[in-house]
Amino acid sequence: MTKKNLILFGFIILKFILQYVLISPEYDLQRDEYLHLDQANHLAWGYLSVPPVTSWFSYIILLLGNSVFWVKFFPALFGALTLLLVWKTIELLKGNLYALILGSLCILFSCLLRLNMLYQPNSFDILCWTAVYYVLIQYLTSENTKWLYFGGVIFALGFLNKYNILFLLLGLTPAILLSKQRKIAARKEFYFALLLGLVLILPNLYWQYSNHFPIVHHMKELKETQLVHVDLGDFLKEQILFFIGGLFVILAGLYAVLFYGPFKKYQFFFASFVFTLLIFIYFKAKAYYTIGLYPIYLAFGAVYISEMINTGWKRYLKPVFILIPLLLFIPIYQVAFPNKSPEYMVAHSEPYKKLGLLRWEDGKDHHLPQDFADMLGWKELARKTDSVYALLPNQKETIVLCDNYGQAGAINYYTKKGIKAVSFNADYLNWFDLSIKYKNLIRVKDFEENDKEMKETSPYFESAVIGGQVNNKFARGYGATIFVFTNAKVDINKKLEQEIKEEKSDIIND
Repeated sequence: MTKKNLILFGFIILKFILQYVLISPEYDLQRDEYLHLDQANHLAWGYLSVPPVTSWFSYIILLLGNSVFWVKFFPALFGALTLLLVWKTIELLKGNLYALILGSLCILFSCLLRLNMLYQPNSFDILCWTAVYYVLIQYLTSENTKWLYFGGVIFALGFLNKYNILFLLLGLTPAILLSKQRKIAARKEFYFALLLGLVLILPNLYWQYSNHFPIVHHMKELKETQLVHVDLGDFLKEQILFFIGGLFVILAGLYAVLFYGPFKKYQFFFASFVFTLLIFIYFKAKAYYTIGLYPIYLAFGAVYISEMINTGWKRYLKPVFILIPLLLFIPIYQVAFPNKSPEYMVAHSEPYKKLGLLRWEDGKDHHLPQDFADMLGWKELARKTDSVYALLPNQKETIVLCDNYGQAGAINYYTKKGIKAVSFNADYLNWFDLSIKYKNLIRVKDFEENDKEMKETSPYFESAVIGGQVNNKFARGYGATIFVFTNAKVDINKKLEQEIKEEKSDIIND
């Protein structure tokens, strides 16, 4: 094994180790992860929440045993592959070993460590963004049209993973057309590659059409409940923080593609960066949607810096530039990861508050960062639901109905009793099994919604009791209550069918 490959292997191993050790064992999986894992049991070409690629990885995880190890492995893998692509891009740009190390450090000790903690579409999304830019550079370097086809396939996979990659296309297209590289559009292979990509995404487009384009409803809901709270100042501040240790490298990369002679053919990458960022700002996107934009500029910047400080007195700056991402990671390590107990974070909340980490999607400050609060209380909820479920004599005729997808997914993931919980929320709306004639209802209600449940629902059953509550005060789902209703006096299935129909009608009408 060569020295370069040995160093690369070391970076990749370190990446995997960090992804596992930065999460304290007292935290559960995060709310969204449970939904994505449950999609493995309902494979389809689309979902109300995300496109289908995540469900494919979930199915692999299911085949591997569905353990937390494998849940954490895949986002870590996507992060490691992103690092590998930056390494390969630096090699393609003729960067030396110093450039390879600098670029890798900036990727390793960045926001990707936090993002790659969670099993969500975001990690694969960033990998696809980086891969599209990489194959474009490969094409511009070699003019081998096979890279156009690779680009079409990668873009299609990115689209089938998260529609966010459309922003890449929206920013890249005008940048290319306004540059000398517009000649790409004159190649017939370019259009064949576009056609290939379109063919690959057609099943998902057909699914959207067949289901009355739920993405429109999802985006409207997102805009009304979350994007409305996006502040331009906070958005720009987070852009700086994402790769704070590599910020000088990114800036050098942007300068290099514009003015550095050997990068002349890549000048449109500057315009692409500007266009893409402005489009994100125009649509008031969440700050982290932009992360896939940056890794490729770390490659440009690392090569440029390594050349600028390779001779004379400037070579003494080499260790300084290496130390910057390492030193700036130390304070980030203290606040950006669930590596401390909730009690500690609440007792030492000032740094979290100053960095805006306590600000949730509702625009308000809370006791913990939202992701961390979303990683607590789920095992407790599942254990208590299992306990009340086990006491019922006719378990197969019992439906567990939750207020949100996190509750349903967590119960399904941790249950020891084979529970298949559902909800009128997110994709669970399509996963009800109405072939069973239900007699009992276990109702999991959010704390804010549970005060009327007993009064409204108990008249339809012979008995009603409260079976438990989530007592972890640090959990986002703190106070969620488990109601147990037995021996229905009415046709539960009929009421479920009516509610499902109404919910789907709301999605269609939106």
